[in-house]
Amino acid sequence: MTDHIARMTRDPDDPKALIRESYNIEGITAAECRSILVDWALSLPLDADQPAAAKRLHAARAQIAHPMTALLAEAAAVRSGDAKRRGGRAGKFATMAEETAEETSNPASSTDTGA
Repeated sequence: MTDHIARMTRDPDDPKALIRESYNIEGITAAECRSILVDWALSLPLDADQPAAAKRLHAARAQIAHPMTALLAEAAAVRSGDAKRRGGRAGKFATMAEETAEETSNPASSTDTGA
């Protein structure tokens, strides 16, 4: 009965219970866990601190030998500012700006040797 109640309580760090359910799947692979982790990240609100949520989820399961445990540890290690999602037009422009900044700060040698 308590398991049923636990399933009914909603964890704000795991709103669709994707992480919790991944631990119930016998024989789940690391690749399948990565896919679930992406779905989990997309299920969080846009303003959520994904690394902090991953850290809390990992802390609750750190002693469990499971492929998701290692992935949660990696997700928790990401700096909060680096984990922002950018979609649509804003994401494309941000990516283009990053690439342009990288190209201008590290220009390739374009001198022609004439050979």
